[in-house]
Amino acid sequence: MESFEEIGLSGAILKAINDLGFEKPTPIQAQAIPLLLSSDQDVIASAQTGTGKTGAFGLPLLHMTDVDDSSTQGLVLCPTRELCLQITKDLQQFGKYIKGLNIVAVYGGASIRDQIRALNKGAQIVVATPGRAKDLLKRKRLVLDNINRVVLDEADEMLTMGFKDELDAILGAMPEEKQILLFSATMSKRIRSITKTYMDDPAQIETERVNTAAKN
Repeated sequence: MESFEEIGLSGAILKAINDLGFEKPTPIQAQAIPLLLSSDQDVIASAQTGTGKTGAFGLPLLHMTDVDDSSTQGLVLCPTRELCLQITKDLQQFGKYIKGLNIVAVYGGASIRDQIRALNKGAQIVVATPGRAKDLLKRKRLVLDNINRVVLDEADEMLTMGFKDELDAILGAMPEEKQILLFSATMSKRIRSITKTYMDDPAQIETERVNTAAKN
């Protein structure tokens, strides 16, 4: 695939991509974006940090968000505050020309009141660390009734850090009809237990390990 135009993304997203100077999709983006735009099948993608995976799940997520509906439609779960903020920044850059779009980051180590206030204004996409997402869920401040897509980014890292219970609680609180996108650098036994429990006949995407420096 030579260009983002060929994929069928909206004009607002293409304009933002152009501003960022991205000319052609990375291998993971070229495989994932057309699949996610055309199907609601669950997806397992083996991809390292630095391969463009935020664009791979983020661009379709933005494209399919209904901005006329202020309820939360997409949830991105990731292991650390730093990654949470980075993904949020990337999504905001990709979606800067989409009027009415609201993306909120929720993570530990910051004021939960401020985050609740931001959620109360309506956030179609929430980017969260598992602990804070579970806390907000228990307080009934993060409402997942209308979720249609959930991304588990760096899934291996989340499980290594001990977030299995949180992931179970969050995934268990969602509607049955939803698309799960799991991105992980490794496919461990623990990852496979999540895929067996929560995913339905997932498509598999693998890209060559071009970025070995990402391990460090």
